[in-house]
Amino acid sequence: MDQSTRDPGSPGLLDLPMPKPAECPFGPAPEFARLRAEAPVTRVACPTGVTAWLVTRYADVREVLGDSERFSSRSGQVAHLMAHADPGRPVGEGEFTRMDGADYQRFRRHIGPEVSAPKRLAALRPAVQKVIDERLDALAAAGPPADLYWDFAIPVTTAAIGGLVGVPYADRELFHKAAAAVFTGTTSQAELATALQPLYQYLFGLVQRRRAEPGDDALSRMIARGDASDEPFTDFELVAMSAVMLVAGFDNTATVLAHGVLALLGDPGQLARLRSAPELVPAAVEEMVRLLGGAAGITRQAAEDTTIGGRPVAKGDLVLVAIQAADHDPSMFPNPERLDLDRRTDGHLGFGYGTHQCFGQQTARIELALALETLLRRVPSLALAVPFEEIPFKTDTAVIGPERVPVTWDEILPAGEAAR
Repeated sequence: MDQSTRDPGSPGLLDLPMPKPAECPFGPAPEFARLRAEAPVTRVACPTGVTAWLVTRYADVREVLGDSERFSSRSGQVAHLMAHADPGRPVGEGEFTRMDGADYQRFRRHIGPEVSAPKRLAALRPAVQKVIDERLDALAAAGPPADLYWDFAIPVTTAAIGGLVGVPYADRELFHKAAAAVFTGTTSQAELATALQPLYQYLFGLVQRRRAEPGDDALSRMIARGDASDEPFTDFELVAMSAVMLVAGFDNTATVLAHGVLALLGDPGQLARLRSAPELVPAAVEEMVRLLGGAAGITRQAAEDTTIGGRPVAKGDLVLVAIQAADHDPSMFPNPERLDLDRRTDGHLGFGYGTHQCFGQQTARIELALALETLLRRVPSLALAVPFEEIPFKTDTAVIGPERVPVTWDEILPAGEAAR
């Protein structure tokens, strides 16, 4: 039997440690520290019924993510958590996140310029800043309290990725609903197909319009580059690429933003330091991503018989890399549970590593840095509106973080008056 589908009730098999926000709101479940020290590569039973090798040490996680020849993305990234993510299902047309090698690079080299090229990033900054200021103006008009996650972070990242792809903010519910289905643990394959259908239909129409009348957006440019290449994209492949950018491009960033600000509000010393030294904002972003990123982990599949951390791993075995646990490895990051704006975060894995490293990481950095800097500048009195213990956290999702962050303030300074 393929070891990835052994009976999860096998004697001695450890249940996958799940996030426990009530015990550790800014880090992995407490069991990960023990496993990292005592059993850094160990078999676990996952919520979806598959079994996998759980890898928790920084060096081992980086090794797995950095070697796509030994560890394939064929299984999908969330086969351990999402009911719809069957690792044995054939790779579908345009399902590039489950591809390896040249097949994957064919997609990545067309998406990459839209989310990482200096020219595109330079154009993105003023657009994101405009959205941030508009959202803060709206909050100022409505008055406190507000939900930093739903009333600020989600609208900002939604407008940013929608504008980049070419989807108006008014049509955001299409990819919001699709994302909810994708990242909810109990969604079946049939339910996922139903949830994605409205978004795919919308994007099919958008592809047709952009073919006829190209615009100044990522989809138009991907169409043009694809048509000029040796392997032009089909309409369905373009739809799949656009859907991934939209679905993966808003809530992950919004959650890190809300979660990171929550961590700052819970640490007055670090918050005061950042307010007095806004030049530390880029470092704060990296530290937030290190501290909070990758909590759900990522699945890979062994493409050959191999070893990890001295443990033999058979071809076909699933390997679950615990990214957040790796980024909390004290051998790499001393006092890793602490938010430290002066920390050297070089090499953190919060955006992944290797060929499948997050292709949108540079856009995420811009959104996070601009949002954080503007909040500190325009809302100097920002504070939690409820005791920290009352902050609810998400459950049954691969996007780990607060469900709501109620905040209050004395005044939101006008954009033109807040000193930069």
